[in-house]
Amino acid sequence: KAVVAQFNADQLLTERPQVSALVRNSLTQRARDFNIELADVAITHLSYGSEFSRAVEQKQVAQQEAERSKYVVAKADQERRAAIIRAEGESEAAKLISEATATAGMGLIELRRIEASREIAATLARSPNVAYLPGGQNMLLAMNPSRP
Repeated sequence: KAVVAQFNADQLLTERPQVSALVRNSLTQRARDFNIELADVAITHLSYGSEFSRAVEQKQVAQQEAERSKYVVAKADQERRAAIIRAEGESEAAKLISEATATAGMGLIELRRIEASREIAATLARSPNVAYLPGGQNMLLAMNPSRP
């Protein structure tokens, strides 16, 4: 107990060989006083009081919470930077489209409209639940034109 009391809990874990050597020397000297020869001494189990164990656990939980908070702050910072970069990109794209429209007319906007229509038509064509009806008149009501 006298040797172990010289170290704090962290040192007991990190400097275990040194603690073991000091315990061995102390026990060997004490045993010699009683004509006992010790062949080997091994520290097999260290236990701490419940208050100390609770404090160590609370410290670990606090460290994990601090790391989690750092991660949340870093993630929010990255998201903020990404939003700024995305907004700058969209602004630049709008500026380029505006300049292209001013120099080349409405052709670019018409091209984008056609591309969007083509994409919508392709999506609808792949869907099995879509039925195509002729436009301009209600097909079901026009089946018998002689009836008013």
